[in-house]
Amino acid sequence: MSEQEFLAALRERLEALGGKKVWRRIAVAVHGAAADPGGIAAERAAITERAAFACQDWMSALAAQADIEARMLAVLGELGLTALVTAIPGLSAVGAAVILAQTGDPARYDSPRTWVKDAGLAPQANESGKYRGRTRSSGRGRPELRTAAWRVMFGAVRCNPVYAARLTYLTTREGNRLSTGQAHAALRWQQYWQQSSSGR
Repeated sequence: MSEQEFLAALRERLEALGGKKVWRRIAVAVHGAAADPGGIAAERAAITERAAFACQDWMSALAAQADIEARMLAVLGELGLTALVTAIPGLSAVGAAVILAQTGDPARYDSPRTWVKDAGLAPQANESGKYRGRTRSSGRGRPELRTAAWRVMFGAVRCNPVYAARLTYLTTREGNRLSTGQAHAALRWQQYWQQSSSGR
């Protein structure tokens, strides 16, 4: 195959497996190695066997993920929360279900602020005597919950004009301008607060 034929065949196979994008740099390198007479020809059998095992593992993981997501969405529907959580633009039902799976019933928290602290997203000042360090998220609490909130926030920034405008403001304002990472952290805290408030 030529390089273009190889990439076309790869994209077709990837789409059949539910993939979305071919990493061109790696695909071109694989094609180049396969075309080299002294390259992978001697190891082709071992390589294809390992590739088959990796593909089987990947497909099993995708199937397990789809099953878990379906169960979580079913529970969310049984609780009557699907319409409520998806009322926030950019927040998917799966994203909300992942967060609720980590927190449980929002009603057991005294306030949305308590929910934010449980995730370890509450700002914490780094101070000692006269020393004044940078304020960061505490990092205490549930790391899986912080990861879920982080993923939800990225979707919200792309799909929610309010969050997109807020990100632009935080990274371009004259006073106390934030880096992109700091702005994402601030938005994650804000988004999580909004969801926890709606959940109550």
